[in-house]
Amino acid sequence: MPHDAVPPNPFPGDGLPPDPFHGDPEDPARALDEHHDHDDRPMTAEEREDLVGDLADLAVYQALLEPRGLRGIVVDCGECDEPHYHDWELLASSLRQLLDDGRMRPHEPAFDPDPECYVSWEYCRGFADGVTSSENAH
Repeated sequence: MPHDAVPPNPFPGDGLPPDPFHGDPEDPARALDEHHDHDDRPMTAEEREDLVGDLADLAVYQALLEPRGLRGIVVDCGECDEPHYHDWELLASSLRQLLDDGRMRPHEPAFDPDPECYVSWEYCRGFADGVTSSENAH
């Protein structure tokens, strides 16, 4: 056989080696198919209303804070105890996905985010309230 020829596939069928755990009830890959952390119940009307409100609030926060150089929102993750940085558009897209499909799709984390450019949801709310109070005072 010439050195650049492709050798025949030694595995029949789909060309993959046999699954060493086939039929094993303790197959470690079974955990990948389980969705214990997903809530498959439909969203309630109240949850949907809250989510629509969050999307509206997010648009206000972005309009107020993006011109000041802020790129988005930071969320402290309860699962990994790490901050997660969400750009404005990514978070809006994730919330729309949750509204449409009932769950957020996975996404890549922000690449090398500058923590100075992200603020908490509470900061955004306080900033917006301050702007509103200031405008109402005038």
